[in-house]
Amino acid sequence: MPTSDPQHIARYVVDGAARFGRRRDGEFARLSAAPWEGGRETGERDRAASVKLLAPVVPTKIVCVGLNYRAHIAESVTGARSGPPPEPLLFLKPPSAVLASGEPIRYPEGVTRLDPEGELAIVIGRRARAVLRERALDHVAGFTCFNDVSARNYQKSDGQWTRAKGFDTFAPLGPWMAVGLDAGALAIECRVNGETRQRGNTQDLLFPVPELIRFISSIMTLEPGDVIASGTPAGVAPVQVGDRIEVEIEGIGVLENRVEAGS
Repeated sequence: MPTSDPQHIARYVVDGAARFGRRRDGEFARLSAAPWEGGRETGERDRAASVKLLAPVVPTKIVCVGLNYRAHIAESVTGARSGPPPEPLLFLKPPSAVLASGEPIRYPEGVTRLDPEGELAIVIGRRARAVLRERALDHVAGFTCFNDVSARNYQKSDGQWTRAKGFDTFAPLGPWMAVGLDAGALAIECRVNGETRQRGNTQDLLFPVPELIRFISSIMTLEPGDVIASGTPAGVAPVQVGDRIEVEIEGIGVLENRVEAGS
């Protein structure tokens, strides 16, 4: 059941091995496996200062939703020409784009405008196929922060979004997963070098979380660990090499990545 006091489940490396752990008082209570695999506390503790955070999940696919906030539609590449979509507008990012909090986003050669997009991400915890809207939340493991990094010049020139959205490092995810969180009205903010660029609330989603799961699972089977990125609020603007990007979502935490030059 959703709660105002969610648990934070991290995935991290300690002593050369990837582990899951429940965040608690400056340490992680180690789990035997991922929560959706029935992982339980082992009794071992790992100090937060001694671990390296990984992305909280390893998805088989990242399903992204475009134009899911009205104010963002007006500023988007398609803009007001099309208006609000009648159904969720979907695109995919490859698993190879996943990046942990603290790792650098690479600014590829040929990109002339790079935009961050702060989003709420849904982590699937139970196989979902043709799920009814009223049962959709039964398939959620938790929620995390997501940055839909976008090469805006390619998004505009290509006519479809695979290249613009699919570069390595273009899917920062983390820092951990919030379990038991009510995602119906969460504040979301994206900052660049400490300055707020985007500010929104998930209550303004055109298609809320249950509807997204219903719609997407009617098209493709969602597997445990898969991620749905629910869309971004208004305020997108370009970043440069050296910039520090933070995506903060109420009840979850802060996903932080810097931009560095790279191919």
